[in-house]
Amino acid sequence: VQLQAYGGGLVQAGGSLRLSCVASGRTFSTYAISWFRQAPGKERQFVAAIGWRGKITYYSDSVKGRFTISRDSAKITVYLQMNSLKPEDTAVYYCAATPHVVPGRAVEEYDYWGQGTLVTVSS
Repeated sequence: VQLQAYGGGLVQAGGSLRLSCVASGRTFSTYAISWFRQAPGKERQFVAAIGWRGKITYYSDSVKGRFTISRDSAKITVYLQMNSLKPEDTAVYYCAATPHVVPGRAVEEYDYWGQGTLVTVSS
């Protein structure tokens, strides 16, 4: 499984961005996918997760109600719609894949990672 993350950029506070995670590999459709982010000088932290069927989703408290994770019907692309962005959302965002039925919040649970895409939110 190979992952590529796209869609980062510079946006003003209150704005929106949509990140995409495109996967290749014949088993990707059975993997749960999560987004993580890492701000400068901080540890990588969980943001949102979606199960391989797209029916299970959950979010960190810091983004709940503002971000939405989804995956297309072919299960090739996973999206992270980010609304009402705040300066504290500034980070490099990574998508990651795990074969676990229920995706966890720990970095160690994920076998595959995308290269990251930078999101910068100005105040």
